[in-house]
Amino acid sequence: MIVPRRFAQVDVFTAEPTLGNPVAVVLDGAGLTTQQMHAFTDWTNLSEATFVVPATDPSADYAVRIFCPGRELPFAGHPTLGTCHAWLEAGGEPADHHIVQECGAGLVRIRRTPDGSLSFAAPPRNRTGPLEDDVLDETVRGLHLPPDAVADHQWCDNGPGWRGLLLRSTEDLHSVSPDPELLANLDVGLIAPSSVETDFEVRAFFPGNQGITEDPVTGSLNAALGQWLIGAGLAPDSYTALQGRALGRRGLIYVERILDDVWVGGRTVTVIDGTVSL
Repeated sequence: MIVPRRFAQVDVFTAEPTLGNPVAVVLDGAGLTTQQMHAFTDWTNLSEATFVVPATDPSADYAVRIFCPGRELPFAGHPTLGTCHAWLEAGGEPADHHIVQECGAGLVRIRRTPDGSLSFAAPPRNRTGPLEDDVLDETVRGLHLPPDAVADHQWCDNGPGWRGLLLRSTEDLHSVSPDPELLANLDVGLIAPSSVETDFEVRAFFPGNQGITEDPVTGSLNAALGQWLIGAGLAPDSYTALQGRALGRRGLIYVERILDDVWVGGRTVTVIDGTVSL
């Protein structure tokens, strides 16, 4: 039976609507089938949609299922922050000073900062270490990059299987031309040092509705990049990153190591608020 369900579309990593990365949040996902969630996600034509469902772990404030076109994700960053924003705005009250989200990757802690930002504690990576030679070669060729543009590389798999490349310059970052055949079904993340506005600039490519697509701002990638770069001494314990410039967006990401955790956050803003019939 079709029923109205509370809905919000939230722009993430920005305080100004249309400059971040939107996520569709169905705040009452109980009773929907996986097929219905897939269908609604595809219908929104967004990179991700989330569905809030009752938590099964007593430590969690709520549970969420995260979908992108064609697949369900165990974890994704900007949907985590956007869902939390919508849940709080709808009257959600955390049991403790941290909000705790249950998702396919387990429990994810989210904190609120005095300026109104939200940040999540980066979950453990499923795979780390340098890319294998053949994987690196395939990725570099798929981006049409000269090999000497890559300063370092690492598996950054925290749900999405990101192949992370540290490039030498933002000029290299903006020279890439992704090959839809070579990079089909791959998640590729790029980061380069920047001297304008932020410490780094990031780009992310992943399978979308019509083949390889660029993501405006990517929380999961920035989380894994932060764990890698800070842990390897390639970035300071606290830094900022810009993402989305190639798409006309201006996502601002704050990355900070506190004790053993790397926190990734930014501002969030509701752009659409109402109901959907599902």
